[in-house]
Amino acid sequence: MSDVVLSEKATAVLRKLRKRYKTEFGSLKVRNLDLKILQVADLEHLLAGKDPFADVSSFPFWVRLWEAAMVLADIVVSQAPASPGRLLELGAGLGAPGLAAAKAGYQVTLSDYEPHILDFQRVSASANGLDQTEFRIIDWNKPPKMAPFDTIIGAEILFRKDFFQPLLKIFRTYLAPGGVIYLAHDANRQSLKPFLEMASADFNIAAISRKLTSEDKELTIVLNRLQHRATN
Repeated sequence: MSDVVLSEKATAVLRKLRKRYKTEFGSLKVRNLDLKILQVADLEHLLAGKDPFADVSSFPFWVRLWEAAMVLADIVVSQAPASPGRLLELGAGLGAPGLAAAKAGYQVTLSDYEPHILDFQRVSASANGLDQTEFRIIDWNKPPKMAPFDTIIGAEILFRKDFFQPLLKIFRTYLAPGGVIYLAHDANRQSLKPFLEMASADFNIAAISRKLTSEDKELTIVLNRLQHRATN
């Protein structure tokens, strides 16, 4: 996209990324918002036919803009309150939902587990003029101390059962009183049901589903809303 304008710092980050990846800016429309998202251009070469459901430990989930992320972006923007407050995207990958939230007025922190993933997010944030966006590496087993968030979101983040308890601890620690969590996943993800059963001890959980057509296939995306159970 020739109309992309970056800060000097983001330009340097993009130059570094292009030494490792072939990249391009894609466009994403979320409601009335237009986003520019830095993406890997040669996905087929990078993924090499890997199946995300066959070997979740080695699949680079961050590299693709998932349908669940697009649904999540739409929900977050449509549900934005008058004073959106602080929002954390966990396992943000390319960061589309979080960037859409920032466009909608949230104070956003994008997070993932490796520096180069955050670099993609930094370039996209600059391309959209979202200079107040923050970026954090978060190890779910050793999460950093941060102030609570009014909203926590995640798309396609439930892929390892050994991360269920650490993730629930993050939810309990980082979610502000009265806050809300939105999760979006492909309905085929088998780890979704056992995670929600585990989470139901601490959270009230609601669910809706949306059907999408992608590459001539119909997909069902499940969106869950979690809120703290009231304590006496």
